[in-house]
Amino acid sequence: MNASTNFFATTEPVAYGGPKTDKPLAFRWYDKDRIVRGRRLEDHLRFAVCYWHSFGWIGSDPFGGETFLRPWHHGDDPMALARAKADVAFELFRLLDVPFFTFHDADVAPEGRSLAESVRNLNVIADLFEQKMSAAKVRLLWGTANLFSHRRYMAGAATNPDPEVFVYAAGQVRAALETTHRLGGQNYVLWGGREGYETLLNTDMRQELDQLGRFISLVVEHKHKIGFAGPILIEPKPKEPTKHQYDFDVATCYGFLQRYDLLKDVKLNIEQNHAILAGHSFHHEIALAQALGVFGSLDINRGDDLLGWDTDQFAMNVPELALAFHDILKAGGFTTGGLNFDAKIRRQSIDPDDLIHAHVGSMDACARAFLAAADMLDAEALTTPIAERYAGWTDADGRAILAGQRSLADLADRALAPGFDPQPRSGRQEYLESLVNRYV
Repeated sequence: MNASTNFFATTEPVAYGGPKTDKPLAFRWYDKDRIVRGRRLEDHLRFAVCYWHSFGWIGSDPFGGETFLRPWHHGDDPMALARAKADVAFELFRLLDVPFFTFHDADVAPEGRSLAESVRNLNVIADLFEQKMSAAKVRLLWGTANLFSHRRYMAGAATNPDPEVFVYAAGQVRAALETTHRLGGQNYVLWGGREGYETLLNTDMRQELDQLGRFISLVVEHKHKIGFAGPILIEPKPKEPTKHQYDFDVATCYGFLQRYDLLKDVKLNIEQNHAILAGHSFHHEIALAQALGVFGSLDINRGDDLLGWDTDQFAMNVPELALAFHDILKAGGFTTGGLNFDAKIRRQSIDPDDLIHAHVGSMDACARAFLAAADMLDAEALTTPIAERYAGWTDADGRAILAGQRSLADLADRALAPGFDPQPRSGRQEYLESLVNRYV
């Protein structure tokens, strides 16, 4: 039985209708074939549907259980349920007309009584994916392994005090990486969900950091061994489920990658909700990753500023997204990365078509923001004021200072010269904020 039959009330792929359309399910801004700065909008945004929140989450919270009652959540045959889930997943991919999807190993195939059985289950579903992908548009943006849900990982995976857990995690990642490679995945993600600590009373941080560095190095070595061309992506998050996680934010990840000589092969997958938990803005984390040369991809969602946990709501904030896309587009756009909807519909949104509406609304918000970002970039609305602000560093003296051609004494002598009296200039923040509002 194909579980996608009659699961969604909608049966035709969502199409572009324009800003004035009155259709409840239509794209108002996301015209995938529109050419923006030389590329189709679909090729710029590279949307991906994630398998876990969309198909794995049951709608629970710490105070209440399942609300979604999906047909693949309950039954006596786990592999039959996995196949049913795949049927609905590929139907959603078709209805949304997205180019990519993403998955954890545990989302797509049931865990067995041993790692060997789990790997066999994953390979069976990978066979099914290959069949479905051969007849579909959708491709794999990235895969990953769930190294945080099972009881064995309560004290971490790579950072676990027991080396046998480290070994088990290595086996799980090899299978997920090889499956990602087999399915043509363009990246592979490592999220350190429990790579951190609950208390320092039982934690050797140097030991755990060395373990994590070695684990990621092993993944990089295997990526090259099997010929996987895409980057390994680390996903920064400061806390939750642990008290403190070693991939705290972009700056922390950069220092870690530099220490363990991983900058060549590892980039970052940045998420808005994680940026908020780290005390940063989404814009900040993207800008810093671009500045440090470690930008890779985005999990596109949003957090609630009033709540101190990872709410994973669908991204709908156009002004925030416009600034993010402005920096991404300014740097040349995505290469292997894209926009992965690591987002959950609310547990009260129990109708299957709510899943479609959520993606369509967020895709439209992203498209509208991206078009605004492109307009800002074309008009040099932000790039020109920034260039003017730092213009002194492009003249001969400024370049000489940065090139190491001036000593501290040279600079001090110049500062002591008669008439040397630099004056501050306005940062024009309010003007620039109002300027952005003209576009969004």
